[in-house]
Amino acid sequence: MSMKRTEMVSVRITPNDKGSPVGKLADAEVVFESGAGPFNGLKLMGFAIWERRNGAGRNVTFPARQYSVNGERRSYALLRPSKDDLSGQEAVRDLILDAFAAVEPQA
Repeated sequence: MSMKRTEMVSVRITPNDKGSPVGKLADAEVVFESGAGPFNGLKLMGFAIWERRNGAGRNVTFPARQYSVNGERRSYALLRPSKDDLSGQEAVRDLILDAFAAVEPQA
């Protein structure tokens, strides 16, 4: 397990050393540090880093809750943009991928 720290958050990476499910490289959590106001000392779990199916690059899945509508399984992302701007999600995705890249040689 390794961490990458920024001013108010750190990312904790737990490599997937079991190899199952196929393509899953690691789990990640965002830890809120001092200066994060009421979030200080809390962590958001449920991120996962995956190898892309075509082998070109990596993808990050966000925490989600599954539910069923008329027998069809759906997912509802728990970390969502507050506006139509997706740059916040991209920043979190990049932060997690950077943290994984820093520990990948060790994994």
